Amino acid sequence: MADTTFDLIVIGGGPGGYVAAIRAAQLKMKVALVEREHLGGICLNWGCIPTKALLRSAEIYEGIKHAENYGLNVKGQGFDLTRIVKRSRQIAGQLNSGVGHLLKKNKVTVFDGAAKLAGPGKVQVDKTTLSGKHIILATGARARTLPGLEPDGKLIWTYKHALVPDTVPKRLLVVGSGAIGIEFASFFNSMGSDVTVVEVMDRVLPVEDAEISALAHKAFEKEGMKIMTSATVKALKKGKDTVTATIEAGGKSSDLTVDRVILAVGIVGNVEDLGLEGTKVKVDRTHIETDQWCQTGEPGVYAIGDIAGPPWLAHKASHEGFICVEKIAGVKDVHPLDTSRIPGCTYCRPQVASIGLSEQAAKDQGYKVKVGRFPFMGNGKAIALGEPEGLVKTVFDEKTGELLGAHMIGAEVTELIQGYSVAKTLETTEAELMHTVFPHPTLSEMMHESVLDAFGRAIHF
Repeated sequence: MADTTFDLIVIGGGPGGYVAAIRAAQLKMKVALVEREHLGGICLNWGCIPTKALLRSAEIYEGIKHAENYGLNVKGQGFDLTRIVKRSRQIAGQLNSGVGHLLKKNKVTVFDGAAKLAGPGKVQVDKTTLSGKHIILATGARARTLPGLEPDGKLIWTYKHALVPDTVPKRLLVVGSGAIGIEFASFFNSMGSDVTVVEVMDRVLPVEDAEISALAHKAFEKEGMKIMTSATVKALKKGKDTVTATIEAGGKSSDLTVDRVILAVGIVGNVEDLGLEGTKVKVDRTHIETDQWCQTGEPGVYAIGDIAGPPWLAHKASHEGFICVEKIAGVKDVHPLDTSRIPGCTYCRPQVASIGLSEQAAKDQGYKVKVGRFPFMGNGKAIALGEPEGLVKTVFDEKTGELLGAHMIGAEVTELIQGYSVAKTLETTEAELMHTVFPHPTLSEMMHESVLDAFGRAIHF
């Protein structure tokens, strides 16, 4: 008989759950992890990683299309969609196996199946009952669907369907311009689709700084996308091989016929069938309420990651896994999660990344701010790369010099943002950033120049 008694039971093997399980094992806890589908969760199997594989193919293809700008001759350019998708799936499979290896290496017992709470300290997995003093819910989330806009996998896609497309549609409608929607819009636009993006808010990438959103809007249109903001898709009427969308904008209604539709209208937490009935776990709009240590209202039950609310990011889930487990284990100097220190990245073309408060949010919170900007056009490395479009923007508290936020658009900014992330963790002021030596020639020099600009000291702009 397999052992069924543990110090900790983790339900869900995504980037929150498997990290929590491994960290607990490192802290000498006896750990079980239950996963009903794929180790690595949505992020690894159907989200973060496979989308980046697709986008990498699109990025190289874009480079080939503009090879003459680099003095290169390329003939017979084209692509094989089947091979592009196959590569993406192989990468996801490789990493899925890697997570399994890490769990085994750390002596985490993995149970395959659906789990639900079965009383205090009890978890039911099919016909097996597990016992554990502590239980972490890390069941993640799934794509939201709206009445009348239900996906069918053939003509109307969610992100899962879009990851394994059987065709590059000639005409594509993307509903929603958050990270998921705009990344798929970028991919299919690069591969030749005529892309229209409909966003209900008044700007694309609505969680970003307004100035960055405006620059993104212009860049997407320059790439050939059609962007409709303050617009709503009221209905989708399916034909044999096409979909006609009824779109309302500015009080007027119009129809748009496309070959495929991608729905990217948010996510809902996977809270069903977890046995939460009769517990003190509180659920608000499909997300579980927790305190600063990820504790729910039910003693011994915790929640991390997407199921515990925004921001819905894999790295947020993983960090919550650390915090939750270390607090359970009594590790000293555990700090609650400060969401203002969580960077966000969108891997569209051009890339967008940010951390902390936008300029407007800082003003709304009563700060008197100093704002620095530095354009990619003023950076030698960006020009050499052939990527001169973009901006690095920094927001400081005028009184203390505290870095309140940083916002970027342009090549490789999803890598650059981590520099400001470290700076915020260290509670860095403008003085330390000004005195930091940045290597030349690099894109990171723009981070330095943006700081200098906020205080009237920029050299190259």
